[in-house]
Amino acid sequence: MEKVDKIKHSYIEFFLENGTAPASIFSFTKKLKMKEIEFYDYFNSFELLESDIWLGFFKETISKIEADSVYGTYSVREKLLAFYYTWIEVLKENRSYVSQTWKLIDKRKLKTPVFMTDLKVAFKEYTRDLVMEGKESREVQPRKYLDERYPDAFWLQFLIVLDFWVKDKSKGFEQTDAMIEKSVNTSFDLISSSALDSVIDFAKFMYQNR
Repeated sequence: MEKVDKIKHSYIEFFLENGTAPASIFSFTKKLKMKEIEFYDYFNSFELLESDIWLGFFKETISKIEADSVYGTYSVREKLLAFYYTWIEVLKENRSYVSQTWKLIDKRKLKTPVFMTDLKVAFKEYTRDLVMEGKESREVQPRKYLDERYPDAFWLQFLIVLDFWVKDKSKGFEQTDAMIEKSVNTSFDLISSSALDSVIDFAKFMYQNR
């Protein structure tokens, strides 16, 4: 793992200094004084390397929140709040890289960036587990078919939180903390009560009587 960490650190450093990925794996490994074939023992491309870097941020976040004995006693709403707060703390350590990478994305395209593919899978699995737990504890209202889409909604929320944090200029990112609290509370207020059902019924009525 030491070599993997070295590759990741060197890539992030190069990216920050040059604003782009290295021209080739050959030139990158040459700078690291390692054979190109050694790079392929861990990654097949820079895209996969970037994906692993972002997935690493997620794994570190999960590791930190699960290491806290109190986390297991939280409601699902509190667990997601804890995730987001810890996620931002993890990203702070690499804010320059995260911000620069995020700003290069064309937000007009709906397709998930390659470097976020593995992260998206892991995050949706995490929120899917939260939804299941919430349904068992009655914190989440069971809704046939619709509740299967909640992880997709939480992924959208995840991206909105990330974008807000990258643009946040408040001291200590206080505005991001406030945004996280309001966003998570609003989402759980909707999926845990009859409010969403009322919205859906009204939407159906308007559609049928348009």
